[in-house]
Amino acid sequence: MTVQILEATEPHADAADWWRGAVIYQVYPRSFADTNGDGIGDLKGIADHLEHIASLGVDAVWISPFFTSPMKDFGYDVADYCDVDPIFGTLADFDALLEKAHRLGLRIIIDLVFSHTSDQHPWFAESRRSRDNAKADWFVWADAKADGSPPSNWQSVFGGPAWTWDARRGQYFMHNFLPEQPQLNVHNPEVQDALLAAAKFWLDRGVDGFRFDAINFSMHDPKLTDNPPLPKGGKRTRPFDFQDKINNQSQPEIVDFLKRIRALTDSYGGRFSVAEVGGDHAEREMQAFTAGDDRLNSAYGFLYLYAPALEGAMVAAANDIWDGRQGQGWPSWTFSNHDAPRAISRWAEGRDPDAVARMAMLLLMCLRGNVFIYYGEELGLPQGEVPFERLVDPEAIANWPQTLGRDGARTPMPWQADRPFAGFSSVEPWLPLDARHVPLSVDRQEGDPNAMLHVTRRLVELRKSHPALSRGEMRMLDADGDVVAFERRLGAERLMCVFNLGHAEAKWTALEGWRLVEWVNLGAGSAGVLPPLAGLVLAGEPG
Repeated sequence: MTVQILEATEPHADAADWWRGAVIYQVYPRSFADTNGDGIGDLKGIADHLEHIASLGVDAVWISPFFTSPMKDFGYDVADYCDVDPIFGTLADFDALLEKAHRLGLRIIIDLVFSHTSDQHPWFAESRRSRDNAKADWFVWADAKADGSPPSNWQSVFGGPAWTWDARRGQYFMHNFLPEQPQLNVHNPEVQDALLAAAKFWLDRGVDGFRFDAINFSMHDPKLTDNPPLPKGGKRTRPFDFQDKINNQSQPEIVDFLKRIRALTDSYGGRFSVAEVGGDHAEREMQAFTAGDDRLNSAYGFLYLYAPALEGAMVAAANDIWDGRQGQGWPSWTFSNHDAPRAISRWAEGRDPDAVARMAMLLLMCLRGNVFIYYGEELGLPQGEVPFERLVDPEAIANWPQTLGRDGARTPMPWQADRPFAGFSSVEPWLPLDARHVPLSVDRQEGDPNAMLHVTRRLVELRKSHPALSRGEMRMLDADGDVVAFERRLGAERLMCVFNLGHAEAKWTALEGWRLVEWVNLGAGSAGVLPPLAGLVLAGEPG
C-alpha cells in the first residue's frame, strides 16, 4: 500500500472552551514518582516529570486525590478537602506543581470526592457525637428497624450492607463504600455550601477544573426505600451486584447540586468539570448531568473500562448515545484508569500486547469527546501482577481471586530500566514493580523511535492537528465482521477511521479518493486486506 502523509491545519479553540475534545493525562500520585524515599509517589515526583507529560502533547493533567486521608481507600476517603496529606507533600508543593504545569502549557484538574468523607473528617466526628449537634444532619443516619436490622436492604460496593451501627448515636450510618467512608447528606444545603467552599478553595489556588468522583452516589432516597433485585444473569461477585441501585444513588435532585457547581466554576472562566458515572443506569445519568449549558461540562462512564473485550458494537452504541443532538452534553472516554484493569490485558486475548496498545491508542484518539490517557498507557503497560500477599486494595482483597482487582492497575511507573525499582523510588514501592514493565520504561522507549511512547506522541498530535477528530461529528459506517469504521467530519474536513478488532485478516478496501493519513499495525499490507489489530485514518476530498 502506498502511504501518503498529509499535512493538517492547526485547530483553533476558544480558551474558555479548551476542554472540548481535549486529551487529558491521569496521574495516580501514589504510583507516579517517589522523591522522599518512602516508597510512595508524591507531588514533587509529579512536578519532576511534568516535562514527560507535556512531551506527549496532552492538554491537561488529572491528579487523583492527594488530600489529607487515613488512606483506607487510598485518598478517596478524605479527612480534609483543603489540605495535602503529608505522604504527598504540602500545599506549597502543590502550588509549585501548578505553577510549573501552567508554565509548560498544561492545565491541572483535581479529583473531588463529594459523595462521602473519611470517618476521620471533623465533620463526621461532630455528627456522630449526638443527634442534635450542628452537623447532626450532615451525614446519612437512620434508626434501626424494629428487629435491630439495618434501615434498608442497600448494599455497599465493597461488600456487605451499606449501613454500620454507631453506639454513640444509637443509629446506623450509611456508606456506599467502606464503613470508613460515611455518606454525606448532600440533600442538606449546608453540606452543599461546605463542599462548594472546598471547590472554591482550589479554584482560588488556580486549578483548571475538577473530576467529581462517584457523583451519582451523592444523594439517596430520604424514604430509605429498599432496592429491587436485578434480573438474573451477568457476573456477580458482590451482594451489591444483585440490586438495581435506584434508591441509594441516582436521585434526580443531584442535578440541582450540579447546577450550583457549574455556576461556581463558570464564575472563574475557562474551568472544566467532568463527572464520573458508573452503574446500571450510567448512560442516562451522564446525559442528565451534562445536558444544556448549566450542568457539568462532561461525564464519563465505564463502557470501555470494564469491557472484557473490545468490540465494534461498543463503539457504535456509544455513538448512538452521544449523537450530538440539540441540548446534549459532551462525553469523555477512557480505556483504563485506577479503578479498572488495564485495557491492554483485558483486550489482548492472547494477541501481541504492543499491537493492542497501538490500536487502542489510535482508536481512543479518534473518538468523539474528550479522551483520557492513564499513566503508563503511553508506554503500553499491561496489568501489573500483584501476588495476594502484596494486595492492599480492599476491593481486590474482598473479591480475590474472582477479579483482577485495582492494585494491578496502580503499580509503579517505570522511568529508568537500570535503576532500582525502575527509577520510581530508592526503596521497595508500596506496590511491587512488575518485571515485565521494566523493559517498557520511559528511558528505554525514548531511545527507540519505534516504541509505543513515540507512537503515543504521534497519535496525540494527529488528534490535535485535525479538528474533525477533536471536535467533529461522528458517523458510523457499514463494515463486515470485526471491522469497525466511522467518519469524522468538521466543516470541509472528512476523515475515515477503520479498525480491525479481530484475530484474523479482514477484507477491506478504501474507496477511491481517500488517502492514508495515519496507521498502526499495517505491516507490509496487501490490497484489499486489513491485518488484525490494524488501524487506519484516511482523508477524503472536502465536501
